[in-house]
Amino acid sequence: MNPSRPLPRTPRRAVRLALTATAVGALFAVTACSSDSGSGSHDGDAKGLTEVSLALDWTPNTNHTGIYVAQQLGWFKDAGIDLKILPYGSTSPETLLANHKADFGISYQEGLTAARSAGQDITSVYAVTQKTNVTIAVSADRKDITSPKDLDGKTYAGFGAAYEKPLLRSVIKNAGGTGDFTSVTLNTSAYAALYAGKADFAMPMPTWEGLEAKLSGKPLKNFELTDYGFPEIYSTLIASSDRYLKANGATAKKFLDAVERGYAYAVENPAKAADLLIEANKSVLTNTELVHQSEKLLADSYYRAADGSLGTQSADRWKAFADFEYASGLLSDADGKKLTAAPDTSSWFTNDYLPEKS
Repeated sequence: MNPSRPLPRTPRRAVRLALTATAVGALFAVTACSSDSGSGSHDGDAKGLTEVSLALDWTPNTNHTGIYVAQQLGWFKDAGIDLKILPYGSTSPETLLANHKADFGISYQEGLTAARSAGQDITSVYAVTQKTNVTIAVSADRKDITSPKDLDGKTYAGFGAAYEKPLLRSVIKNAGGTGDFTSVTLNTSAYAALYAGKADFAMPMPTWEGLEAKLSGKPLKNFELTDYGFPEIYSTLIASSDRYLKANGATAKKFLDAVERGYAYAVENPAKAADLLIEANKSVLTNTELVHQSEKLLADSYYRAADGSLGTQSADRWKAFADFEYASGLLSDADGKKLTAAPDTSSWFTNDYLPEKS
């Protein structure tokens, strides 16, 4: 595996986020090995900085650019924050946050929806990507597939996540098909599986794997989920816990102010932002052309909402996705029992800690 390529976030979505004894054991094993973890305000260094921890969801990549930009340019320190970035490990950011072993973490709407349905203490505070960062894709030379309806009877290469089949059936049916297809578990990159004839379609990330496919001479043809009636998804977000936010509201606002400055810089200066991300992660981000192309695409089409804002989230989007998951029988409570009513998502996110606009 190329270490510069973060896998699509879908493999983690296959794992439900209920806290089993094994997960809790892994959690304490991780935190025991890391002096950077822990939730709540911490004493900083001699300069009086407040320590804040952020758990990554995968190896550093362009979804994280604004964070690394703010760190590299000293904006967290300017805000009085000593940021500790926790590398991705066997314990998910959602689990770390819900158990108050990290202050902030990179998450995604499906993961947080599952966690909140199960009663876990986790709240979204910043939407990194405003556009769904996953598509249905086929190899570019498939002239027989011009719409998702043509995927009936075809083979899907996925990761075994519970939400994949209901999502695909919904899109295919909305395009005029029946939603009948077969599935295989993906053990390689999406574009490699498609071009090798192991499957007909997959769901890669256009901002990374799609670009990697193009650079590798194996371009993809993409179908946007929202073009076929599927609700927009916050594919990458920053989350915290209610306990942390209530106890450290002022620090949370300072943290997100620096984060937003970082992503605003990335929007206006994608090439420079990519260089800063690479500089901070030289051993991981070795495919610099891929990083630059990814950053440009995110800056052009993903970081900003339709109104030009950064980080903002809407109640309608949270409700629409949770309603889909509930209708598909994918949501369970803390005891692992299927929910019997659609959840109220109004408290699952907040815009209250974003920088105030003048």
